Amino acid sequence: MNFKSIYMGLSLSLLSLFSIAQQKNFIKFHNADFSVDRQQAVPAAEQQSTWKGSGWKGEKINTQLLFRTAQDFAQVTVSASDLKGANKGVIPASAIQIAPLATVITDLPGDLKSGCGIPTGLDTAIVFDRILASNTFSYSKHTNQPIWLQVAIPADATPGRYKGTITVNSGDLKELLSYEVEVIDQILPPAKDWAFHLDLWQNPFSIARYNQVKPWSQEHFDLLKPHIKQLADAGQKNITASIIYDPWNSQTYDIYESMIVWTKKKDGSWHFDYTNFDKWVEFMHAQGIDEFINCYSMIPWNLKFYYYDESTEKQEVMIAKPEDAAYVNHWKPFLKDFAQHLKQKGWFEKTTIAMDERPMKHMLAAIEIIKSVDENYQISLAGSYHKELAPLLSDYSITLAEDMPADVLAMRKAKGYKTTFYTCCTEIFPNTFTNSGYQEAVWYGWHAHQRGFDGYLRWAVDSWNKNPNVDARHGTWLAGDAYMLYPDLNSSIRFERLVEGVQDAEKIRIVRQQLQQQGRQAELAKLDATIAGFSNKGIVQRAIPKQLRDAKLVLNSFKK
Repeated sequence: MNFKSIYMGLSLSLLSLFSIAQQKNFIKFHNADFSVDRQQAVPAAEQQSTWKGSGWKGEKINTQLLFRTAQDFAQVTVSASDLKGANKGVIPASAIQIAPLATVITDLPGDLKSGCGIPTGLDTAIVFDRILASNTFSYSKHTNQPIWLQVAIPADATPGRYKGTITVNSGDLKELLSYEVEVIDQILPPAKDWAFHLDLWQNPFSIARYNQVKPWSQEHFDLLKPHIKQLADAGQKNITASIIYDPWNSQTYDIYESMIVWTKKKDGSWHFDYTNFDKWVEFMHAQGIDEFINCYSMIPWNLKFYYYDESTEKQEVMIAKPEDAAYVNHWKPFLKDFAQHLKQKGWFEKTTIAMDERPMKHMLAAIEIIKSVDENYQISLAGSYHKELAPLLSDYSITLAEDMPADVLAMRKAKGYKTTFYTCCTEIFPNTFTNSGYQEAVWYGWHAHQRGFDGYLRWAVDSWNKNPNVDARHGTWLAGDAYMLYPDLNSSIRFERLVEGVQDAEKIRIVRQQLQQQGRQAELAKLDATIAGFSNKGIVQRAIPKQLRDAKLVLNSFKK
């Protein structure tokens, strides 16, 4: 027996234990406003030994922790205890998500004024964004490992203060960190009942490609179900449906295929197969997403329209502008047949023929064709503000920078129309790029109220690139522009913070209604003054975190 080896091994183990023992407080709370650097130590002044969160019954509240020590660990496990109240109430550990954050590659905008058409060779960085569906991680010494903490306060929780602990464990390493949650005596309804109009465009073809399954197969829908649940739980209202092949001229890594098969018969008539369209819509309805079915697009970017021709026995393509006779002859048979199909399914009133920004003459010509077939067809647009289109669009999203006149907005509200704003690659901030500040997505919910709008739209929530879990860059837009949800049911800080802003918007709606009904004018004025600061004029990126912290304190101060 080699006693020397045993002795040396024990000595090294004892030294390791002694080293760990000297490293107290290797995990702290650190509610970052921007991603931390992987290597650089975070100043102690920016870390806290405890956290005191607060929220309504039914609300999800978020924060982060930061793990850093001088030891390598093959596996570290983080867990949360039940939160227990002095009133004997309990928020169970099952309502608490604690998960490590993973990094992705992002580019940095530098002095760019827009994130569209970006040049090659931008500086890059590694940022923490992806929230892993796990509570374990491996660790390399002297690095930062942020950890996400989300508490879903039960709707039936008893108001009051709750206390609990976070445990970090890896063999001989173990530390407990305490925190508190104050449950406010207000109730946030379930997401399906939220009034905020959230429209994040879906790309089911990305999920199929990434997982190597056939689109619209049972395997595809099995994968989609938990993925789409993330959207439903965020209050998503709209279904994104592609009624032609490639409506956006291949700008996404996965081209949008047509959910409807267009076939030109030998006698020149048309047949339309709605099988996949129906499957998609029925599936989304089953997940609770059912307010609008937005059908893209009568005006694709390349003005190409694909169909199968029985005479030539191959796929053909027609190129035509909305003002052309060939365009009219192509679209009228479809619109007539589609309207009949939608009415049979009971979907006509919720379906829109959807467009994004195109030349005005094209949009007006397309609208004229649509209305000539059935004047009750609904139309939607995500694009610039056009006074002449405002009375025609039941679902209209304009840019963050633009304003809609008060009388026009009032007219749209009187008609029961939805009015939202959107961000895309245009705005460097506030945005949901992977280089954006973590609080910027929260800002949107407050801004929607400041404008009197119904909600928010963004062009993509899951248009993944080739390696979405590794590198968030794609195309000529800043990284993260194409997706906020990752594969494998991994959410992101950007997405969860967006949901946080939607929750705030719902809370504002509820509080405002309470204050108005109870005649509490001074408090109503205080709320309105707080919301007034969330204008699209003179936005200062670095001021957003404090602005939101202060605003949330005001919002949470109102009692029933």
